[in-house]
Amino acid sequence: MSNLKPDELSKINYMPPEEDWMSVSVQMRKGMYCHGASENSLKTVGFPNPRKWSSAEADWKLPDNWQEIVLKGMAERLEKYRSFHIFMDICVRCGACADKCHFFLGTGDPKNMPVLRAELLRSVYRREFTTAGKILGKIAGARELTEDVLKEWWYYFFQCTECRRCSVFCPYGIDTAEITMIARELLNLLGLNIEWIAGPVANCYMKGNHLGLEPHTITSSVEFLLDEIEEITGIKIEPTFNRKGAEILFVTPSGDLFADPGTYTCMGYLMLFHELGLDYTWSTYASEGGNFGSFTSNEMGKRLNSKIYAEAKRLGVKWILGGECGHMWRVLNQYMDTWNGPADFLQVPVSPITGTVFENAASTKMVHISEFTADLLKHNKLEIDPSRNDHYKVTFHDSCNPSRGMGLLEEPRYIINKVCNNFFEMPENTIREKTFCCGSGSGLNASENMELRLRGGFPRANAVKHVKNKYDVNMLACICAIDRAALTTLMDYWVPGVKVIGVTELLANALKMKGENDRDTDLRGEPLSGAEDGDAKEDSEDV
Repeated sequence: MSNLKPDELSKINYMPPEEDWMSVSVQMRKGMYCHGASENSLKTVGFPNPRKWSSAEADWKLPDNWQEIVLKGMAERLEKYRSFHIFMDICVRCGACADKCHFFLGTGDPKNMPVLRAELLRSVYRREFTTAGKILGKIAGARELTEDVLKEWWYYFFQCTECRRCSVFCPYGIDTAEITMIARELLNLLGLNIEWIAGPVANCYMKGNHLGLEPHTITSSVEFLLDEIEEITGIKIEPTFNRKGAEILFVTPSGDLFADPGTYTCMGYLMLFHELGLDYTWSTYASEGGNFGSFTSNEMGKRLNSKIYAEAKRLGVKWILGGECGHMWRVLNQYMDTWNGPADFLQVPVSPITGTVFENAASTKMVHISEFTADLLKHNKLEIDPSRNDHYKVTFHDSCNPSRGMGLLEEPRYIINKVCNNFFEMPENTIREKTFCCGSGSGLNASENMELRLRGGFPRANAVKHVKNKYDVNMLACICAIDRAALTTLMDYWVPGVKVIGVTELLANALKMKGENDRDTDLRGEPLSGAEDGDAKEDSEDV
C-alpha cells in the first residue's frame, strides 16, 4: 500500500508545467514503475540483450547500435502494420482523449494523456520518417531519439494498461493501446521490459501458465477446492485432466487456481459443470487463459496463444470453453485469427444442454463462460435461489477487454440479475464501453508500482464509492482474474467495506445442486442470508 493516506493521494494537481513538454525530462519516481525484466526471463524466451540492469541506474546497458535497432524496428512496423502508420499521421491533437485516461485522472501528469503519450513516439516518427520533421525539426513536433527519450518511452508506455477507453472517445478512431503495443515491441528489441510481464511470459512459455505451476500442482490445487465444495455441499466432484475425446476443453486463468477471491470463482466453475454433467476436461499443459505475451510483442502473443489450440487438437475436443479472464478474450476476438487461426480443426460450439449454436464463435471455436451460463439461465436449465445472495448488495465492473474488446456487456448483467436480488449499476459514464480500468491491466499488477496502481484505479474506485454511499453496496462483481486481484487492493484502500467477487461465484452461491446438503454458508464460509438468524436462535437456546 502507499504510504500516503487516501485523502492525501486524491489531491491531484492538474496544472500543466510552464515548460514545453519536450523540455521536461522524465523522472523515475519510485512507486510509479515496475522492476526491469530479469536476465533469466529474457533468456528463457530468446529475447534480445539479456543482462543484469536496473531502470533506477543511469546505465541501462544498451547495445552500441541501439538507435539503429529501434529505428529499423519502427520502419519494419510502419511497413507491416497499416494501422500503426495511419495512427502516426492522422491525429490532429484535438484532445478528446485527454481526460479519459485513468492514469491522467489519477496522476495529473500531462504525459499520461493518451494524445501526449502517443506523441512521445510520434515526435520521433516525424523526425525520422517525415519530410517536414526532417527539415523543420521541433517546429514540426519532431525530436531525435536520444537515451532520455528512450527512458521516457519505457516509463510512460509501461504506465498504460492498454484499456482502450481513450479510443472510445477518439473522433478519428485511433486505438492508442495499439500505439502502446508497438512502443513496447520497440523497447523489447533492446531487452527493455518489466519483470512482471517478462517473468509470467517465461513461465507460460516453459510451463503453460503464468505462475509456472507444474501439472501435479495444478491437480492438487483443484483437489483442494473440491474438498472445500464437498464440505459446503456434501457433493463429491471428480473432474478429469488431459482426457482425450472429451467434448469440451476448459481453460481459465491460472490465478483462479491459487489466489482468493479467484479460487471461489473456480469452485463455481466446478460446481456448475458437475451439475450439468458436462463432458469436459482441464489441461495441465495449456493451463493459462491469459496472454502476457500480448503485452510484449505480437510474435510473443502468437507463440503463447498457440498452446491452447495445440492442446485442443491433441485432446481431440470439439470446442473450447473459457473462464473469467480479461485479455484472453481480447486476444481471442481481435488477434487469434490473424496469429494462429481460424481453428478449423474444431467445431462451431453448440451447447450440449440447450442446443444453442454459438455462431459468434464460429471462427474462434471458443465460448465465454458468461455466454454459456446466460444461455443456460435463459432456457431455465438451472435451479436458482437468488435469496442466497441477499447478504450482498452487488455492483458490476465491466472488465475492459471483454467489454470494449468483445462487446460482452449484457450477459454478465443477465446472470447477476438472475442470481441476485440486489444489483445496482454505477454511473452510466463509468460502465459498459465507457468503463474505467482497474489500474493494473497489461502486466502492471506488481507491488513495487503500488502508488501508480492506486492512482490509476482512483476513477474506478470513485464510481464504486458512489454506489456504496447511495445503495450501501458491499460487493463488486467482475469477470477478469486480474481485476479480482487488482480491485481487491483498490477497494481496501479507496472504498473499505466493498469486497470483490466473480460472477460465477455468485451463480454458484445461488445454484441448488441435485443431492446437496442444506447449505448454510456461501463459498467463502460466510452465513447465507437467513442462516445468521438460525445460528443466533440456536445460540440463544443454548444459553
